[in-house]
Amino acid sequence: MDFIKIAKEVLELEAKELLSSANLLGNEIEEAVSLIANIKGKLIVTGVGKSGLVGAKIAATLASTGTSSFFLHPTEAMHGDLGMIGKDDGILAISYSGESEELINILPHIKRFDIPLIGMARDKKSSLGKYSDVFLPIAIEKEACPLQAAPTCSTTLTLALGDALAVCMMKKRGFAKEDFASFHPGGSLGKRLFIKVSDLMRTKNLPIVDQNTSLKNAIVTMSEGRLGNILIVDEKGKLIGLLSDGDLRRALMREDFSLEATVLDYACLSPRILDDSNILASEALLLVEEFKIQLLVITDKERKIEGVLHIHDLVEAGIK
Repeated sequence: MDFIKIAKEVLELEAKELLSSANLLGNEIEEAVSLIANIKGKLIVTGVGKSGLVGAKIAATLASTGTSSFFLHPTEAMHGDLGMIGKDDGILAISYSGESEELINILPHIKRFDIPLIGMARDKKSSLGKYSDVFLPIAIEKEACPLQAAPTCSTTLTLALGDALAVCMMKKRGFAKEDFASFHPGGSLGKRLFIKVSDLMRTKNLPIVDQNTSLKNAIVTMSEGRLGNILIVDEKGKLIGLLSDGDLRRALMREDFSLEATVLDYACLSPRILDDSNILASEALLLVEEFKIQLLVITDKERKIEGVLHIHDLVEAGIK
């Protein structure tokens, strides 16, 4: 049996159904966007079975993209959770057949409070279609399931239409990446937009020596500091140089190499510094990558050392 061929046929069929639906899409999507935008409360998504599972994902996507939303199971609604629906809320109800008993049973109670309803079903003439203020069709020619039993193309279309609705709402509300990050502070985007250098930089037990320190003693400090670098300061405590393990290896190749020489003799006298610890860690990462360095020294405007930021600190924090 050629499973590659079967899988390809499923993907092609589902893609065909999505394209067909896109070509048939009309003013109903604008009506749905307008309805949701005018809701003062939450958009509550509801559905049974596979439609319910897809509905839960749609609700999660809406909630994370600026449209306050949650999923409510119709059965739970009939047993007390109808109280979760307020007069300022709206409903997005999903049922491919438009006749799911558990869902249809709660609709009269919802409409009794004049709560606006967006319905997603195969046929506008279905019970769900008749209750709906705005109707979004999810009709397909056939399912990918060879038995025409398991929802496949229909659930894919429902999910995609929910995504389309979420994106439309993002555009409607002017939802930007900063807003998205606010809802996802633990995600990679949230980290890039909110974590500052001051949140990650190391400030204690830094490997700092003065400019007159011998290379021999500086190497001991480097080993203890576990950063592969030595920070060198003048008599006023201002950063004047940096010795990396790479600098040390290159120094070993010099004919005048001496452990008794001062550390400053082999140091880089123009190290990369950052004199603002309030900039984003993601911006610091760009500097690290641009100059191909492992360590950024953080100073104040007078080059007094405040801390250091190692590339490992950025990686471990998930800054990308």
